Amino acid sequence: MDIFDPVIKEIREILPSLPLFENEPMAKHSSFKIGGPARAFAVPEDITAFSRITHILKKHKLMPFITGNCTNILFPDEGLKELFIISTERMNRMFLLPDGSIYAEAGVSLSKLSSFACQNSLTGLEFASGIPGTVGGGILMNAGAYGGEMKDVVESVVIYYLPEQKLYETLKENCGFGYRKSAFQNIAGCAIVSAVFRLERGYKEAIAAKMKELNEKRRDKQPLDLPSAGSAFKRPEGNFAAKLIEECGLKGYAVGGAMVSDKHAGFVVNTGNACSHDVYDLMMHVRNTVWLQKGVELVPEIIILPPDYKLSDNTPDAPLHVISGGAASDDTDFKEQN
Repeated sequence: MDIFDPVIKEIREILPSLPLFENEPMAKHSSFKIGGPARAFAVPEDITAFSRITHILKKHKLMPFITGNCTNILFPDEGLKELFIISTERMNRMFLLPDGSIYAEAGVSLSKLSSFACQNSLTGLEFASGIPGTVGGGILMNAGAYGGEMKDVVESVVIYYLPEQKLYETLKENCGFGYRKSAFQNIAGCAIVSAVFRLERGYKEAIAAKMKELNEKRRDKQPLDLPSAGSAFKRPEGNFAAKLIEECGLKGYAVGGAMVSDKHAGFVVNTGNACSHDVYDLMMHVRNTVWLQKGVELVPEIIILPPDYKLSDNTPDAPLHVISGGAASDDTDFKEQN
């Protein structure tokens, strides 16, 4: 018996219909199709179930790892034996508010959100129609494409603050949005549960045409036929990661089953049998090569979880850990070592 056994037993007694899986292979859920078993994986359908799960975990001094549909995470092959993962993918209610804004829960896919906006003749979310993520993850990292970002359309965000087991609403100006980041990444124990989007009135036909144009551009330029986690690296200031990687001769470079896409060098793809170490080693080789040849440090956009990653409640003797995205993304010694 481990610390998770009584926790899982208590959760199942209180929420008997909750999808709750033990030793669940994360390769089944990750867009990379990579990852060993998490100790527990729960998929609540509403904030009530979500809060009950987190309340029980807090009682046992455990902190969950919150995810959406796992489109930008690299899970380790060794698994996460001391991690309880909660997915918000079933928390996916969405509706139009009386003032014309859109309310959407964290698990709503960005493609469905943009389609819903189009159906209601609301413009501003066309850029998100092909982003393979959810509202929660999109806000967390201020997802964007083709000149648009989440910060352009978010009016307010509701978070569940796990240490206090309370809901808080914050307005757009307090979200700390920047390039592929938000203030929520630095708040330990913060889970995005919903948001309100403020859009402009438009013409449905024109909105649909723009979405079609952008999605065709994605299909033409991005390796959508192979598993990946989207853009592997953030855009360096004044440049483009894909351009630098290609100029370094790394397009098509492979380590094991992981490869720098030969269609778009900004993507690392799973060619069929990649393990997490293949992806990690490939990304570190790319970073090192680009630094040596171009003098530019690439910061991973993919969240990379180490095999021993775990979370504890924020008691004085066991502080929370924060994953804000990327392997060694804040490694101040990187330049000196390479």
